[in-house]
Amino acid sequence: MDQFASAFGKEKNVIKLDCRTLGFEYVPLDLKGYEVVLLNTNVKHSLASTAYNTRREQCEQASAWVREKYPTVKNLRDVTVAMLDELVKDKDADIYAKASFVVLENERVEKSCDALRSGDVVQLGQYIFQSHEGLSKVYEVSCPELDYLVDYVKQFPEVIGARMMGGGFGGCTINIVKEGVLPSILPTLEKEYKQKFDKELSVIQVRIADGTRVL
Repeated sequence: MDQFASAFGKEKNVIKLDCRTLGFEYVPLDLKGYEVVLLNTNVKHSLASTAYNTRREQCEQASAWVREKYPTVKNLRDVTVAMLDELVKDKDADIYAKASFVVLENERVEKSCDALRSGDVVQLGQYIFQSHEGLSKVYEVSCPELDYLVDYVKQFPEVIGARMMGGGFGGCTINIVKEGVLPSILPTLEKEYKQKFDKELSVIQVRIADGTRVL
């Protein structure tokens, strides 16, 4: 996905990517006075590879159980929560949890694109917060530092959305913040983060731009 965005990025747009077909569409991104800011935990993704192999195996098992009754199902892309309730929930609670997160996250992507199309960035932010809650508590690929940063910014109404990025167990949070507010939030956050985790917090300002091209 990173490489795809680097190649096909488009200014003032996000990419809705179909990872099955590699088909994609641009969805206009108008943040209406908000900006995108990354907060880097400076924690390396040391557990991400092993954990994601486990998550993939769990999701493949859920798909296989559903496929026994619904043979057109190829993977979780084709599964509904109702199917999981029927065929997975009673077999394995953890597999059910991990698979249901993926199904609900796919739905959130669709809803997030709808929110962008209608210009509702506040609703988009709520979906982003919900996504992190699922990644942390259900899919279990976050870490204390990531959770701390997301929980910290929730106290500020000027931050309308935040969640972890990438493979989890470290890396950055992505935040939608009202323009001009960050300098009033950062000094205390940086200090408290350093005291709690003995790590520096890095701030990365983001500008949505075109992808790779010949200049």
